[in-house]
Amino acid sequence: MSDHELPRWVTIKQAAEYYQLDPKTIRRMIAHGKLKARRVGERSIRVDRESLLELGRVSYWGT
Repeated sequence: MSDHELPRWVTIKQAAEYYQLDPKTIRRMIAHGKLKARRVGERSIRVDRESLLELGRVSYWGT
């Protein structure tokens, strides 16, 4: 999935697939404030595309 194909808000699964990470890792990043996300309904969470793309520019792991 390219940057242009990403909708404004993506699912945790889409975010994980984009960076080839486990969805649990995406959830941890949200919990630690590394990714902006919002709850949609009672159970669904969506990750902000810009936050996701910024992660690629600034490494989460500090390297």
